[in-house]
Amino acid sequence: MTQPTATGRREVPLEEPLRPDSGISGASNIVRRRRRSGRGAYFLRRVGSYLVVIWAAVTLNFIIPRFMPGDPAEAVLRRIRQTTGEPPTPSQIESVQRLYGDPTENLLQQYLAYWGSVFRFDFGISTAHYPTPVSEIVLQALPWTLFLIGVSTVVAWIIGTVLGAIMGWRPGSRFDSWFAPLSTFFHAFPGFWIALVLLWILSIQFEIFPVAGGYDASVPMQINNVYFLASVFFFGALPMGALIFIGFNGWLFSMRNVMVATVTEDYVLMARAKGLPERKVLFSYAARNALLPNVTGLAMAIGGVIAGAVLIEAVFTYPGMGYLLQTSITGHDFPVMQTVLLMLTFTSILANFIADSIYVLLDPRAAETN
Repeated sequence: MTQPTATGRREVPLEEPLRPDSGISGASNIVRRRRRSGRGAYFLRRVGSYLVVIWAAVTLNFIIPRFMPGDPAEAVLRRIRQTTGEPPTPSQIESVQRLYGDPTENLLQQYLAYWGSVFRFDFGISTAHYPTPVSEIVLQALPWTLFLIGVSTVVAWIIGTVLGAIMGWRPGSRFDSWFAPLSTFFHAFPGFWIALVLLWILSIQFEIFPVAGGYDASVPMQINNVYFLASVFFFGALPMGALIFIGFNGWLFSMRNVMVATVTEDYVLMARAKGLPERKVLFSYAARNALLPNVTGLAMAIGGVIAGAVLIEAVFTYPGMGYLLQTSITGHDFPVMQTVLLMLTFTSILANFIADSIYVLLDPRAAETN
């Protein structure tokens, strides 16, 4: 109920009493709510864009075989007859025609049926490993490639980022003057050449590492077996080393160039003027802010890392998607070849989405500007 004042006016009481900090806390709450809503809208936009990319990848995977010279479905059926010595069964013919074209159905019906096969992860039967399903072969090779790419990318990113931050902290120092041109020189070599050199020196000449394979076949293949895990890292040391060697240079120069500009910023100079330890200023102030472009570069470089891993797996006969792609090409196993390319595309899209999400968590301003 309102009360009359000395001037005869009525004042409406506030629902909550004012506090000295109410204006500041209210403004900060509004900023936090806006940032949360901005992140949500940003993630929705990114999910939408990646769904469009996935649709385009699956559509191209559907269209390309149907516009190839000849009849890919008939070629696969002919290969099955050559492998087994018997004519394909009606179910096999239906499965192949669903994936590569059925002359009795129109294109839209084939397109919808193909999407159903993708959702069921049904990509037909391998012609080179008949009658093994393609999905079974791909699922056996995919973990090896994810492990190889994941470990090598993270290690290369960490090495390149840390070395780039140190080089950019004191540009023109002895370490910067010697290491920068040396790194540029080795960065010019192709990845498969580095892999061949490592294989020839460390596997053939000195016999330190195995020549081929992904693990020790004499050890039981169990994820909870320490000896099996140790053999996985041992057999994967050379492929990882090749990928790390050709990958860290890009992160190094990216981080160095941003650090050169960051060390002259006012907040870095203020931290130095306060007398903070050099290591704290380097990593907590300068490198932390210079890190964001490298996170963006991580998303953009995933596709290149996957492409490099395909060649390196072929060199080391590593049982991943790259080696599987090579054997499917040489063996004319079209179902496996098509599925491997689609899975590599999906892996690259997923890695890019994860890197984009991490970038927004590190810098909320990115959601406000996109």
